[in-house]
Amino acid sequence: QVQLVESGGGLVQPGGSLRLSCAASGSIFAINAMGWYRQAPGKQRELVAVISSGGSTNSADSVKGRFTISRDNAQKTVYLQMNSLKPEDTAVYYCYLNARTRGGTYSVYWGQGTQVTVSS
Repeated sequence: QVQLVESGGGLVQPGGSLRLSCAASGSIFAINAMGWYRQAPGKQRELVAVISSGGSTNSADSVKGRFTISRDNAQKTVYLQMNSLKPEDTAVYYCYLNARTRGGTYSVYWGQGTQVTVSS
């Protein structure tokens, strides 16, 4: 079993900052990538940012220059530093993990989601 525990969501004013964390645990043998997706009400889930085991990153154009993704491989944890937050960043943020369990194949795992609300 693989577990993802997210933390760091909340309510923040426009222009403010939040830092999301997601820690992976369980029978993980190898990690390919970790990252974050988000889903706003009435919209499809969309990529925010992902980071590979080698450190390469990919992020949505809407967050470039404002959000920074990083990871701690030893702790199996991914972080999302969100600065200059806008009301349109309001969404449920889901942790994403692409990993292989011992004896298994690479699969995608999702966290339970953490709410981020940007409002004055």
